Amino acid sequence: MMTKFYIKTYGCQMNEYDSEYISSVLINKGYYETNSYEDADYIILNTCSVREKAEKKVYSEIGRIKKLKRKDREIKIGICGCVAQQQGYNIMERFKDVSFVVGTDALNRFEEIMNQVELGERIVDTDFKSNKLIKGKFKREPSTIAYVSIMKGCNNYCSYCIVPYVRGREISRDPEEILDEIKYLVELGYKEVILLGQNVNSYGKTLDETINFPKFLSMVNNINGLERIRFVTSHPKDFDEDLIFAMRDNEKVCEQIHLPIQSGSNKILKSMNRKYTSQEYLKKIEKLKKYIPNIAISSDFIVGYPGESEGDFNDTLNILNEVKYIMYFLLSIL
Repeated sequence: MMTKFYIKTYGCQMNEYDSEYISSVLINKGYYETNSYEDADYIILNTCSVREKAEKKVYSEIGRIKKLKRKDREIKIGICGCVAQQQGYNIMERFKDVSFVVGTDALNRFEEIMNQVELGERIVDTDFKSNKLIKGKFKREPSTIAYVSIMKGCNNYCSYCIVPYVRGREISRDPEEILDEIKYLVELGYKEVILLGQNVNSYGKTLDETINFPKFLSMVNNINGLERIRFVTSHPKDFDEDLIFAMRDNEKVCEQIHLPIQSGSNKILKSMNRKYTSQEYLKKIEKLKKYIPNIAISSDFIVGYPGESEGDFNDTLNILNEVKYIMYFLLSIL
């Protein structure tokens, strides 16, 4: 009888990438992926804790799966991702039907963890044990666009964000390893890559060699057969002219940037620990439009942040009117 698994992914592109890796490990073990958890022997929820509702959805989903487990065959439930990293043993204590909890840093140990789960053990692994990142040359589903993680973690500690605590400190992958992964993807027929990192502008800071994100973009641009390059996410405090010139001069880099400002108020930006002012942000936008006239800009905003006045809110509206984003994501705390 073949063993089937189902993965449900919450949250960001990084989680999508991690789920692809989890799937590849299980397929290599001889498992088969199914599109419905009613057919699955292993149900894995790859979670996000950035938004409160996402966390509540995960707990509700576990409750639904528990009912399925009790009236049907034995099903092993696994929780991965940021909620797993944050809650760890609390999940095991709260949900006795959960078989394994795997944090964000433990994915490079996922095969070993699954070997223990197959023997009937209940496993929690949320340790930050190493500086290793997921190896990129794993099995992917046929497509034209692929996510490629170039680093993990974040050192910025914005006051509203849990990412540094659930993803750890910044660690950059070796450039040759990433380039090999992208070449492998091109051989499989992929035409576009989306380079992932909590702050891609910090890429290279933990490596011994002298490399930064603009230089790395040029290296990716030289890969034969690759047609388009995108990246997320850029932090405005680290966004500079070198990156603008790299976007302009490398023809495969799409004329599109996601540059989250979060608020137009300097008072709120300081409270958020964003380390730039709205004026500094606008100067960078001005340079972007000067050197890349057709640039498409998107952003993130938080409204109703603690201490925000009507004047602070109006400052945010002024940014919206001035920049004229093609798209933005809005989080309201009201």
